Amino acid sequence: MNVSVRNLALWGAALAVLAFLLLPLLLVLMFAFDASSVQVWPIHSLSLKWFAATWADEEVRHAFFISLEVAGLATALATVLGTLAAVGMNGLSSRVVQIGSFFLTLPIALPGVITGIAMNSFFTAFDIPFTLVTLVIAHTTFCTVIIFSNVMARLRRLPPSLTEAAQDMGATPLQGFITITMPLLSGAIASGMLLAFALSFDEVIVSTFTAGTQTTLPLWIFGAIRLGQHMPEVNVVVFVVVAVTLVPIIMGQKLAASISRE
Repeated sequence: MNVSVRNLALWGAALAVLAFLLLPLLLVLMFAFDASSVQVWPIHSLSLKWFAATWADEEVRHAFFISLEVAGLATALATVLGTLAAVGMNGLSSRVVQIGSFFLTLPIALPGVITGIAMNSFFTAFDIPFTLVTLVIAHTTFCTVIIFSNVMARLRRLPPSLTEAAQDMGATPLQGFITITMPLLSGAIASGMLLAFALSFDEVIVSTFTAGTQTTLPLWIFGAIRLGQHMPEVNVVVFVVVAVTLVPIIMGQKLAASISRE
């Protein structure tokens, strides 16, 4: 097999995989613009009426704002915790860092249903009522991993001579960290925040076990599909969730790529 045929086969396999993954999603997104209330392919006419009808639904609006609030709070908490964890572990022995990283990455390495059940059991064992607080705490556990990984990767690329030079010039360790290290970490932190927000916004499995009476957009989608109701609104909500999720992911990846070139 010559090189051109092999490359063609690889491109064909890659496109087949992408089509398998993306075509069902693209179909749902297209149905969001279908004027009919019954999903029939091909779409006969396009309309934006379901966007207006979905926004007029108070339950959907409430779920949307809850999703934004949870994702924002979880990202803020995860930024503090993940950054502190990475800075605290930086400079320790490689074995300690490996062990610490292993335990920190468990919430995102394990299936979401396992994390959700574990958080549910923890809150139940201590008689903690399921509220917005428990939902934010649950989302913070896996968002912290994103921040930690980004900051730790950036710290490993920073030469220790920078902080040493600051201390030689009379700066305290805290002053050196604030004036030298933090500005260099800002890009990695911002990239991690964008990715963490996207991950939190569309997380449904962990939310299922820790939301209580709070309904996020993914939970609303799950309930509407299970009951077979409001399918045109479901398509619109899916479109919004995908759009809101993709924007920070694309921005985070571009920011991470620019950091890696520094």
